[in-house]
Amino acid sequence: MLPRLFSWLLPLVCLDLLRHELPGALADSVPSAAKTLVWGPGLETNIVLPARFFYIQAVDSSGRNLTTSPGEKTFEVKITSPSEQFTRIWIQVLDRHDGSFLVRYRMYASYTDIHIQILLKDKHVAKSPFILKGPVYHEGCDCPQPSSSLWEDHMHCPQSFPQIDRDLSLYASVDPDRNAEEIPQRFGQRQSLCHYTVKDNKVYVKTFGEHVGFRIFMDAILLSLSRKVQLPDMEFFVNLGDWPLEKRKPTQNIHPIFSWCGSNNTRDIVMPTYDLTESVLETMGRVSLDMMSVQANTGPPWPEKNATAFWRGRDSRQERLELVKMSRAHPDMIDAAFTNFFFFKHDESLYGPLVKHVSFFDFFKYKYQINIDGTVAAYRLPYLLAGDSVVLKQDSGYYEHFYNELRPWEHYIPIKADLGDLLEKIQWARDHDEEVKKIALAGQQFSRNHLMGDKIFCYYYKLFQEYAKLQVTEPKVREGMELVAQPGDDLFPCFCHRTQAKDEL
Repeated sequence: MLPRLFSWLLPLVCLDLLRHELPGALADSVPSAAKTLVWGPGLETNIVLPARFFYIQAVDSSGRNLTTSPGEKTFEVKITSPSEQFTRIWIQVLDRHDGSFLVRYRMYASYTDIHIQILLKDKHVAKSPFILKGPVYHEGCDCPQPSSSLWEDHMHCPQSFPQIDRDLSLYASVDPDRNAEEIPQRFGQRQSLCHYTVKDNKVYVKTFGEHVGFRIFMDAILLSLSRKVQLPDMEFFVNLGDWPLEKRKPTQNIHPIFSWCGSNNTRDIVMPTYDLTESVLETMGRVSLDMMSVQANTGPPWPEKNATAFWRGRDSRQERLELVKMSRAHPDMIDAAFTNFFFFKHDESLYGPLVKHVSFFDFFKYKYQINIDGTVAAYRLPYLLAGDSVVLKQDSGYYEHFYNELRPWEHYIPIKADLGDLLEKIQWARDHDEEVKKIALAGQQFSRNHLMGDKIFCYYYKLFQEYAKLQVTEPKVREGMELVAQPGDDLFPCFCHRTQAKDEL
């Protein structure tokens, strides 16, 4: 029997493989309401996310998966609450153009229960209507689950994450008292840091350094998590800069510093990047590029994509200069150009004129996406993987929280750090089109399985949980710390049944 973790993930994996491999899957077949499949976390009451989501796989009457879009308006989704005349829920049905759809919805209030109807020409699809028995909480509701194991079970969190295990293996123990004294002395004058304490599920912070604006991302994920689950008491430091900080060897007195990026010659504890974190928190909010929107904007079908390697960006690394020069010398193979100059002198004779920004979704008009470091790791990689193109990834000493699980030649095509083999790899890709298409699909599947919002919340929570276990002195609210208050939700307040149950005891 499969572990519960995989109960709804397995259809996602199997269907994506079937979608591209079944010879009997027809491009022009008609979906069947009875045979079409519906699954995913957005059909479960206790998976509280900023934007909940689930999947629809169109299947015809003979049981074959559709492999191309039956039309973006094929399925109608309605979400209602029987106890409310109007539901404040925004729904988007995203056509992934491969026979499947991603449905996402953002709730702006909490409800006693909700009914999700999925209709195909007025017929209920699969087991529609799906009934989520409540209370069903929205993102702004402060109602933490007191049991960490129950929350992890509800979220289908993995038992462990390889990067967390690797990062924390360097620490036999963590002493909050010692760190509170030593880390500000060592880093506080030259770097931008946040010193956080979580106590009784409330978040406190003190900042060090001038450029501390990026603390908003860390504040936001801590507050969001603490609304969903009781966080362990803990005390830790977050590096707000680009570069990881802890350069001492493991045999020396190393300090635990949380960073959004790691490197092979530093010992920082890596979190999901602020960019990916914000895209999860602000999906269907103030961001337009996120792991879900990409899936509906993957460009033309593979045979119609331009067989040129594509890149746009700014001049934040020497290799990027070399890439643009290479593009000018080989325009038939590479389309690379700068949108901005900041770090180096702009010599138009070498690098050509600056070009206008291109919509990220338009990147996927090209088969080959070049991922090359900027100041640190290029934080666009999750979105490039989620597209329908193959990634040519530069060998790099920098890494994000998921790189440890990526495999060269399985999820991406590796290129040398100095780009010395880039032209050769592009030519190889052109000569091995079917093989490259499989790599592109495997990278896309990886992103769908590992980089969606539910997994990002799991990663943060697991990291905090495991780190807290290492503490040998009591985390404290230190002098100079201020409370990070939960945002007000006066317009649509929620009533937490867990709080009410306590009050009645």
